[in-house]
Amino acid sequence: MDNAYIHPLLREMARIFQDRGREVYLVGGAVRDMFRGQRAQDWDLATNALPEEVIAMFRWVIPTGIKHGTVTVHYKGRAIEVTTFRTESTYSDGRRPDRVNFAAAIEEDLSRRDFTMNAIALRLPSGDPVDPFGGRGDIEKRIIRSVGNPAERFAEDGLRSLRAVRFAAVLGFAVEEATLAAIRPALGLTAKVSPERIRDELDKILGAGKNGGPSTAFRLMEQTGLLELLLPELAACRGVEQKGYHCFDVLDHSLLAGDYAVREQYPRHVILAALFHDIGKPATRKAGEQGVWTFYQHEKESSRLCRNILSRLRYPNAVCDGTCHLIEEHMFHYTGDWSDAAVRRFIIRVGEENLENLYRLRRADAYAMAGLDPGPEFLLPLAARVDAELAKGRAFSLKDLAVSGKDLIETGIKPGKYMGIILQELFETVVNDPSMNQREKLLEIAGKINQRYM
Repeated sequence: MDNAYIHPLLREMARIFQDRGREVYLVGGAVRDMFRGQRAQDWDLATNALPEEVIAMFRWVIPTGIKHGTVTVHYKGRAIEVTTFRTESTYSDGRRPDRVNFAAAIEEDLSRRDFTMNAIALRLPSGDPVDPFGGRGDIEKRIIRSVGNPAERFAEDGLRSLRAVRFAAVLGFAVEEATLAAIRPALGLTAKVSPERIRDELDKILGAGKNGGPSTAFRLMEQTGLLELLLPELAACRGVEQKGYHCFDVLDHSLLAGDYAVREQYPRHVILAALFHDIGKPATRKAGEQGVWTFYQHEKESSRLCRNILSRLRYPNAVCDGTCHLIEEHMFHYTGDWSDAAVRRFIIRVGEENLENLYRLRRADAYAMAGLDPGPEFLLPLAARVDAELAKGRAFSLKDLAVSGKDLIETGIKPGKYMGIILQELFETVVNDPSMNQREKLLEIAGKINQRYM
């Protein structure tokens, strides 16, 4: 492929630059994806025009990163980042350059980029490639290779090591030997990266479903020390055997569960729950009978550790709560002798809105025991009974009771702590026997309960 397809809108923009005697190139991930035969979704441009010149060329320009030479041009419904050719000085904090210098040529600009596959430019409007570091060849070989000296590249930005393993998982590429070896010496710089940037990379890793799954990245992280640095709770699961029910140690089981959840395109918090659902096992493991390990209450410890991880990485509270709730509830053991009341209590404990995601987590967990799909009938008996109870319109929360706090006040029961206790007892009564959810019956029971507290 000598010349790539260039969208007409990019050709229009290129002519605006040409009319002012300036060069402009398509760069970054869009070019990489085009050489992989993929449709480019986002466009980034590099130019020898200064930011002030770009601002003068277009009507709507936002100075999003002007101190680094970047502005965002809004043109015919597209938002396109345009950055002046630049080189960068030292990186004292391992994250941001101490100084940005504008460069004269596209080759200088490409030399500061992380990997050869990302250091290709297409001259606009012609589409002629500029590939000074052999990026097209590495794309054909499916190799991730640093531009120049890998130690120097990783010393410039502590996030690049995580990007390398993320690209390996997302693209299905192999990390070149020297590039991979340079990750461990740079861990000190990675430790300086903000939690938010680490979280964003983790989210991208957890979206890697087309080329094998996120486990590719996590195994490379384990090999290079990144896993111990960033997710020590998960790294601690290596070598924690669980013979008797599982074919794998806790780490491999967890990675398989995560891969399954990604492959099935489960919601993000279910994927996180699949990855972290057993991280409490190292702390709860005890020797049981006949050499079989036990992990009693590991779901509670796993939930606690997962909350620590997600909070540390600045995940929103809703994601933390949803993920940890699924983990804490994932160890239910359904048998056919469950009473209808037990099924109702299960619904209440899990929450009707969480049932489908809990089933999904259990499917991922079951798959990861031996790497075998549990089959479409998995959990169907429980799901059928749950659906039957839901269809009956039973009381599954206090708001479903036939009486309210206002009704109790009208009978002389004072608001406060004891009213809450009374309502909870009424709710338990109705869960055990739904026929009791009648106003007169509940008020009678409430009066008797209230006598106990007078």
